[in-house]
Order: sequence, then C-alpha cells, then structure tokens
Amino acid sequence: MPAEQSVGNVKQLLEQLFNKSLNATVPNQPDLIPSIASCTGNFGDYQCNNAMGLFGKIKGTMPEFRNPRSVGEAIMRNLPETEMIESCSVAGPGFVNVVLSRTWLAKRIQKMLTEGIETWAPKLSINRAIVDFSSPNIAKELHVGHLRSTIIGDTVAKILEFSGVEVLRRNHVGDWGTQFGKLIEFLFEHFPRWVDENDIPIEDLQAFYKESEKRSADDAIFKEKAQKAVVLLQGGEPKYLKAWSQICEISRREFQNVYERLGVHIEEKGESFYNPYIPSVLEGLNNEGLITESKGAQVIKIEGKRIPLIVVKRDGGFNYDTTDLAALWYRLNEEKADWIIYVTDAGQREHFEMVFHAAKQAGWLPRENNEYPKVTHVGFGLVLGEDGKRFCTRSSEVVRLVDLLDEAKNRSKHALIQRGKDSEWTEEELDQTAEAVGYGAVKFFDLRDNRNTNYTFNFDQMLQDKGKTAVYLLYSHARICSIIRKSGKNIEELKKGGVLALDHADERTLGLHLLQFSEIVEEACTNLLPNVICEYLYGLSEDFTQFYTNCKVNGSAEETSRLLLCEATATVMRKCFELLGITAVYKL
Repeated sequence: MPAEQSVGNVKQLLEQLFNKSLNATVPNQPDLIPSIASCTGNFGDYQCNNAMGLFGKIKGTMPEFRNPRSVGEAIMRNLPETEMIESCSVAGPGFVNVVLSRTWLAKRIQKMLTEGIETWAPKLSINRAIVDFSSPNIAKELHVGHLRSTIIGDTVAKILEFSGVEVLRRNHVGDWGTQFGKLIEFLFEHFPRWVDENDIPIEDLQAFYKESEKRSADDAIFKEKAQKAVVLLQGGEPKYLKAWSQICEISRREFQNVYERLGVHIEEKGESFYNPYIPSVLEGLNNEGLITESKGAQVIKIEGKRIPLIVVKRDGGFNYDTTDLAALWYRLNEEKADWIIYVTDAGQREHFEMVFHAAKQAGWLPRENNEYPKVTHVGFGLVLGEDGKRFCTRSSEVVRLVDLLDEAKNRSKHALIQRGKDSEWTEEELDQTAEAVGYGAVKFFDLRDNRNTNYTFNFDQMLQDKGKTAVYLLYSHARICSIIRKSGKNIEELKKGGVLALDHADERTLGLHLLQFSEIVEEACTNLLPNVICEYLYGLSEDFTQFYTNCKVNGSAEETSRLLLCEATATVMRKCFELLGITAVYKL
C-alpha cells in the first residue's frame, strides 16, 4: 500500500536514500523502486536487493557494470551522506548490507519519548475506510462464533485509525428477513398484548426464536401466517414495525453489554438500513444489462461461477445478495469509502467474491484490485474444541460469548489469588486486573496466529504466564514498570534532561527492534494480519529480557540511559496492547 513518509519508519527512510543512489547509479532507468528488507543474518540491519534485477535490465548497455556485484558496489558508493548509516558492505551478487548508526537509533528513540508514539505511526495514502465486523443476528445471542470477527475487526480498525485513516466501524446486523415473521407471529400468538404492554418476559429471545423456527417447520398454518407477517412488516404495517423495533432494541442492549466488556466500539447499520436503497440499486444494475431472469428469479451471472447471484427471489423478495449489493453501493457512493473491509469467516469468501465481481461489472469498482476504491474480504478460520470440532458446550450448544468472558475472568482471578497477589490489592484492583488479564488472554490467543488458520480454544494454554501469551506479555510490561518505579526517578524529568545511549550490544538490539514498530504496523495494515503485531510484541519482550539479564539498570553508571530505554519499551508495548484491544496492567 502506498504510504506517506513516516518519521519513525526506518524502512521508508532507507528507501528514500537508496532511491537517490539508484537514480545516480543508472540515471537512464527511471521509476526504479528500492527493494529494502531486514537482514536475516549477521551482515547488517537492512539490505538493498536491487542489484541482480537491475543488472538484468542494463546488461550490455553499460560496460562499467560487469556483474551484479559491481552494480551493488556502485549503489553503495552513490548513497548520500547521512547520519543514519554507520557502515555498508556488499555481499554475494550485489546485496548492499546496511548497519544503522547507534547514535542515530538512540536519537530517534529519545525523540519518540518526548514527542509521543504517534510520531511513529505509518501514514497511509487513503482517507476513509469502512470495517464491517461482528454482525450478529437480531434475536440471537453473541456466541463464540462472533468472537473472531469482533476481535479481528476491532484490531483492523485500530491499526488503520492509528495510521491516520478515518474508520467507519460498521455492525451489519441481521435485522431483516423471513425469520422476523416467524418470531413476531409466535410472540403475538403467545403474548397477544406484548407490543402494547411490553411487560412480558421476552428477554430470552433466542429461546423464542428456536421455538418459532420449530413451529414453522411443523405447522403449515403457522408457516403461512409467518409469511404474511413478513409481508406486513416489509410493507410498513405499524403494529408489526413496532414489534420488530422492540425485538431489535432488546437484542441491541444485550449486544452492547458484551461490546462494552470487550472494549469494542461499533456503529450499527443493519440489513434494514439498506432496504430503501435496493430498488434504485437494482434499477441501475438492470440498466447496465446485468440482471437476467432465471427460473422465475432475477439474477446476475458472474464470470467463472456456475451459480449466479440471486438479487430478486421467485416470490419477489430480497436476500443477502441483494442487501450486500445495496450496502456496497451505499458505502461507495454515500459514505465515500476508499477501502471497504469485510471481516467474516472464510466460508463466506465465495459470496463476497461474487458480490465484488458484480460491482466491478457494474463499474462501481475498478477492475484491478490494487486501485482505489477497493474491497477486501478478511476471512478467518474456525474456533475448535479439544475434540477438533467447532467449539461448543457438552450439550452441543454454541458457547455464549458472555459465559466465555466470565470464565476467562474467573480463572484469571483465581490464578492471581493462588499467587498471593490478592493481598497486594483492593478488591476493585483485583477485579480490574483479573478482567484485563482474562479478556486480554482470550483476545491475544485469537490474534496471535495467522487469522486464516483454525485454532483450538484452551483456557489453560491462553492463561499460561510463559510463552507467547497475553499473560506473559502483560507480566513483562508490569516488570518494566516496576523497574522504573523502584529506581525512584521521575521518568518525565529524565525524558527532558537525560541522554539515551545504545553502547551495549543488547541495548542496540532492543533499540533496533523498537525502531521497527512503524514498519510492522504498516505491514499489518497492508495485509490485514494482526498476528504480525503479536509476533513483534513477543519478540520485543524477549529482547527486553535479554537486555535486562545482561545490562544492570538501577544503580548502574548507565542508569538514566537504561531507564529511558525501559520507558521506550513500555511505551511501544502499551501501544501494541492498545492496537490489539488489550488493557495494559502496571503491576502483576
């Protein structure tokens, strides 16, 4: 993804330098893009990999270049003078290895401490994105199946927001369709006055929903009534609209309680919101010659797909295909989104591919995926139980998300009490810490691996205080905070007057890792993969442990510098936690 210059992005700064070098080395080859990557060996910190490809282009036309290595040597010679680079070398067939200056690294970290971590945010070249995530169905509870969409979607929104993008967080709830005819008719039958009196026990909508589904399957007369109820609802009959509205409000309150516990902000624009736009959207698609008739339904044929998109059913009704097309049209034309991101399970990939393809056929979207506006489906794998099947209760019921969060918090609190931590805190502090650790453990366990893979839900693993877990990382952060507290020094005063240095090898390793934060966030934005932030955070914690093991902090001659390095590490860790939706704790 193209990005503006970020003062904290080392890779971008090197790309600027090597761009000047490439222009000086081969001025007759315009529009060369510097290929910069982190070094994997001990040759340097970064390397420029342009020499081999460039030699293939100019071979025979510039006799001064005999082989790729000679091109690499010329690229190295033509680098502008800069305080950023300590030394360069050429390896193999022209790889230009770069060692960054310790002094420059230290200055950049110290500058971040005084000016804020936001100065290290990548700057993306888009203005507005829409992230469509969570999206439960009205009259059903949030369950473990919504966990991944909610957590992944929230993190995607956070990393884009941090990168300067205006993000519209959309909850595309299922609040329209045939199921409401069944539910409303069932409630009218059992509680005739409920809409007017609104004082009957209908909180357990999910139970009523299941009963109405069963009744519709078993009773043809009830099924016919339910179908008529849908027509009345969609026709705007006041009694049915009021019933539908009350059902939605009950579900909305339940959803909001869970979102507040997860610390997730999301704005509802459900299926019903786009209903008024459907006729004009279909008219436009029809005018483009995209809609044809098939077996009594109106469809859009998709290139390369055997089954078409059904936009009007045989009975004249609309479905998910219709609503999603209307929503996409609205987001492009009314909300003016540059990038629309749909966070759903991998099973819906083909559906969204077909919707996107129809939008391209209609001219709503450019044909090429690397042009804006663009759309992306962010798929993810399943949450599995220990038996390798979808995670559910012993009675084969889907696990309620609220129960899962309660269990995580309770287990976390029990672990804290077992370690004797409860004696150090008030009951309120213990409760808040247990919540931060428990919820953080669930979120990190979900995000830590590539989202496309399935994972097995296991409380014991996610609450371990060793390895790649939120508990370990929160402990690492709390330990850094403890080191700073025990020093007795005012860290804000040290930021103003102290000087940070990276003289020890482990100090330098940690400092370099800190400076890579910006490019990691940019990678997470570009590929929509939250796990790269998890990997970065875990590696940062490991590097800090190595530094602290070999570099005494409090009471050392380098105390001020090392306290500043501790504070910089804690600052970056806290921002990573924030991007992952995890609440940092300052003592554990």
